[in-house]
Amino acid sequence: MKMKCFYLSITLALLCSLSHNGLAAEEQKHNYDRWEKSITQFEKQDQKQGIKKNGVLFVGSSSIRLWNLDKYFPELEAVNRGFGGSEIVDSTHFADRIILKHEPKLIFLYAGDNDLSRKRSPEDVAADFQKFVATVHKTLPQTKIVFIAVKPSLSRWKLADSIVKANQLIADQCADNGLLEYADVWKPMLGADGKPRPELFKSDGLHLNHEGYLVWKKAVQPFLNHK
Repeated sequence: MKMKCFYLSITLALLCSLSHNGLAAEEQKHNYDRWEKSITQFEKQDQKQGIKKNGVLFVGSSSIRLWNLDKYFPELEAVNRGFGGSEIVDSTHFADRIILKHEPKLIFLYAGDNDLSRKRSPEDVAADFQKFVATVHKTLPQTKIVFIAVKPSLSRWKLADSIVKANQLIADQCADNGLLEYADVWKPMLGADGKPRPELFKSDGLHLNHEGYLVWKKAVQPFLNHK
């Protein structure tokens, strides 16, 4: 009887382990369908406004989505393809629908924030950037890509070490490729105490206010001057 109970316990433990692993694998599976509404909306905009080729395109997560490009760059007529909550892999996955058809000469990508928050490693983020570059350059081999550094923020300061590492890995990639550039917003967003400057953020401590976007404008302007 004791032996029977022992084997039953082992079986139950194995079943629990398999169930846990299955759930973990399911959680790690990336859900692209969640963005379908946003991507479809972009496609409707393209149909209504027409495709703007050979211009400047901004893509990435909510810091791009919330950036009023017409206000900060009125002369640019830039295309904004930011969708809040997205990661680098999302911009890569939907590149053919939101980026490539515009044939931009210059792309600004901001992502990595959400990636690291969702347990992606700095190495994962750097590898995902490399895949994004490969996807774009397969169709648009001469397009310049500027990676806007993952920003420091009040609400995600616990991720600071991972952000610094991810930024460095991507900066190294950019240094080795003439078509890649790195726009540093990390340093100018830190105060004298080495922590994020509170005056640059909205009340959530994550998203930028007007002062924050002025810092970003200053960081990306040199790349626009030489586009």
